[in-house]
Amino acid sequence: MYILQESLFSFEELQKLEFKDRLPIFFSALDLRPYAKELRSHSPRGAEGHCRQGILRALLAAPLENMDTFSGLHRRLDMDLRFRYQCGLRLDRKAPSIATLSRVFTELTNKGLAKRLFEDLVTRCKQEGIIDGSHVAMDSAAIHAYEKKQPKRKSELTGNANWGAKFDSFGNKVKWFGYKLHLAVDTASELPLALSVTPAHVNDGDLAPALMEQVAADAKVKFFVFDAGYDQLKNYEAARKLKAQAIIPMNLRNEKEPPAGITSNGTPCCSMGFAMTYWGVDGDHLKFRCPHATGKVDCPLGMAACSSSNYGMVLKVDTKSDLRRYSSPHRNTKRWQELYKERTSVERCNSRMKTYLTADAMHVWGIEKVITHQYLNAIVLLASALAMAQKYRKVAA
Repeated sequence: MYILQESLFSFEELQKLEFKDRLPIFFSALDLRPYAKELRSHSPRGAEGHCRQGILRALLAAPLENMDTFSGLHRRLDMDLRFRYQCGLRLDRKAPSIATLSRVFTELTNKGLAKRLFEDLVTRCKQEGIIDGSHVAMDSAAIHAYEKKQPKRKSELTGNANWGAKFDSFGNKVKWFGYKLHLAVDTASELPLALSVTPAHVNDGDLAPALMEQVAADAKVKFFVFDAGYDQLKNYEAARKLKAQAIIPMNLRNEKEPPAGITSNGTPCCSMGFAMTYWGVDGDHLKFRCPHATGKVDCPLGMAACSSSNYGMVLKVDTKSDLRRYSSPHRNTKRWQELYKERTSVERCNSRMKTYLTADAMHVWGIEKVITHQYLNAIVLLASALAMAQKYRKVAA
């Protein structure tokens, strides 16, 4: 049975804390000195700049405090001395200007520091047992662009925001101009393991193999869980290459008639046309038994017509013969359904990123800066989990 772990609630628990306590606990999990060092100006000229570690803290505090613009962050730093002090910025100087905040954000983007910090936090979460990483769910979310809307043909030339469309849970077609945030999430903790950002028109399934490889590089993944939009042979093959199993419902809208002698979910039929009974796994083979022998049907011919054994006819199917149709565990069994239910973890992670943070409230344009913006939001979730885990350990001690 899939059980939600305590670490799932770390972000919500952090949000419930009073403001004066929330930021110190949040920052306690972050050592930003190595990253801030790379943001320092090496020019001997000009006035002394603001503390880069303090600005980096402010940029991370912004999504946590639901601030989505540099002007809003500057205003908060200027008016709220407690906030400025908790970010590690001096009180005897003016708050960093909008231009300074924007410039440091650009440096983060150009040097790829947000991605490095994110990956380091993922590693820490694994080391501290917060992230398991053996079951991974993937999905994409629509992200609206800050850029001016353009015709699709012109947008494709820029490599930035574009028009996208997808069906919502009610079957309605939704269109937007912007990007897609592709997330790979640990299903046990609901924390992000990897992310990618593409223009909105890019197909979800095209990004999955690369994201799977990125996740599996640092963890032993047993199952990758997707929705039916990822039902493409290349995704099953990518999971198999990584010695994992892809759990994906078959997309029956584009499904042709299954081969003769099997059902649409890959269950072979006996000579009388009855679906055989799934009876477990033997290596790479799925085992099926006579449905009459297992009491699933009352065959008019009994077992004698197919087998002389009291056990009934047994058929083994090699999963490698059709990676898309055959799954281990067998498609639509109780175990398969339990694994597929874990896909909701990525939906909840996407919801936190868009509803409680600022993933879908961007005021930067260009795909490189959008990627940095998404990494900062994902970092907040990881740092929150680490901070609350440290807090619980101190209380327990």
